[in-house]
Amino acid sequence: MAIYLAGIDIGTTGAKAMVFDQDGQPQSSAYQEYPCSYPKPGWVEQDPDFLVTATMKAIRQAVNASGVRPQEIGSISLSAQRCCGIFLDDSEAPLRPMISWQDNRTPAEVQEIASLIDEAVYYKKTGFPNSTTWLISKLLWVRKNEPDIWKKTHRVVQMHDYFLRALGVEEYFVDHNDAGFFGLFDVDNGLWDAELLDLFEIPEKILPIPEKSGTLVGKISRSAAQKCGLAPDTPVSVGAGDQSAGAVGSGIVEKGLVSISLGTAGAVTAYLDSPFRDPAGKTMVTSHPIDGSWLLEGYQAAAAGVYRWYRDEFGAAEVIEAQQKNSDFYELMNAKVAEIPPGSNGLLVMPYFAGAATPRYNPAARGLVLGLTFAHDRFCLARAFMEGISLDMRDMLNSMKNSGVDVKEARILGGPTKSTVWNQIQADVYGIPVSSLKVADATVLGAAVLGGVGAGVYSSIKEGAKKLVRLNDRYEPNAGNIGIYDGLYDIYCRTFEGLESNGIFSSLVSIQK
Repeated sequence: MAIYLAGIDIGTTGAKAMVFDQDGQPQSSAYQEYPCSYPKPGWVEQDPDFLVTATMKAIRQAVNASGVRPQEIGSISLSAQRCCGIFLDDSEAPLRPMISWQDNRTPAEVQEIASLIDEAVYYKKTGFPNSTTWLISKLLWVRKNEPDIWKKTHRVVQMHDYFLRALGVEEYFVDHNDAGFFGLFDVDNGLWDAELLDLFEIPEKILPIPEKSGTLVGKISRSAAQKCGLAPDTPVSVGAGDQSAGAVGSGIVEKGLVSISLGTAGAVTAYLDSPFRDPAGKTMVTSHPIDGSWLLEGYQAAAAGVYRWYRDEFGAAEVIEAQQKNSDFYELMNAKVAEIPPGSNGLLVMPYFAGAATPRYNPAARGLVLGLTFAHDRFCLARAFMEGISLDMRDMLNSMKNSGVDVKEARILGGPTKSTVWNQIQADVYGIPVSSLKVADATVLGAAVLGGVGAGVYSSIKEGAKKLVRLNDRYEPNAGNIGIYDGLYDIYCRTFEGLESNGIFSSLVSIQK
């Protein structure tokens, strides 16, 4: 009997499920969208149970569409958005909405952390620069601002851990990559840091159990099977955080390769064979799903989500036109953007809609469009959004290169890779070759590999990745465009530094509050 693999990705704005054969050929795909809520400026929350329901529905749809009998699907694992705090009571019910990784409510707690431990020492211990993103600051915020919630808190878990439990796993397991995003994990040795737990007065018993990616930890329960359409007793394995799973699904399993992901957020990951530390302390050192390997990571708080904002706020005419032509908004925009010259006729977009992350780490940073004249139209603006998001990714790549990491070529993933014009923009902005993937949903494919390892289909994560990952198109940098983007990047850097040093960002935040 043929064995198929199921993989899922529980993203920030939607869940995708796919069924693959053992050679990585997709048999089906399904997607369910869901919202975030924004109770206050800088706050981002979600209903974790709503996400579970949507993900179960996506799995069921993918199984039904695959033409594969549920009994032929031999494993499932998952990728999930990282650094999302779910506070559970002693009956395992959420006490409040999940605090998203995009949430920036904790500048005061970041200062509190800095007052308790030198930031260089903290970075050396965890591999993470002190930031509002990591869960430690959110745990401290809840303890201080919602004491009744904190008193009732029995466990604090992430979306990955919560969904494993929903599938029928009997404990809350966190993969080593996700564990790092608590800001309390010893990434070098793969365990909770006892000194940090003591310093911040966080009892280890409320945290999930760290476990290696690809470890078999349970089977689909009968109740979960009824919801997701998989067979009862289907093996369930520990997955990985989204970008970590994406590294597997894009074949980042050797030095010199980086993955660049443009999802709702953006991320760059580079393979490491030792627990390196960035001398500048700007990039994150996280666990690679391959045991004994690591990733150097940078993240962008808003990427393709910013371009979707452009669609919603400026693209109404093109949405209607695409519907009339039975086409897709993004396909239509790609053709129009291709007619705009590199540099968007002198427009610069800074995509800080959710603050600045790697390498600048300023939660007060805000989005910016600079250079508008009467000569510009909304298509110039659309290209400038693509370019600005890519310039922010270049910021991360430069930080990695400056820290001594070898960057030879990039694998690009995420929905925007369907756009050949944006793929070429990325190659030109980064100045290195970039390759798209046959399976652009690398996070889902990576999750399927991890499930295959746990079920014994593959002997190792590296074997599974090398067997399943296939490259699609390769884009070489256009020499004539590199100089244009070098100049635009210089303006990008100087603009940020000028706004930050003159207090413009913080002044705007004061008005927004």
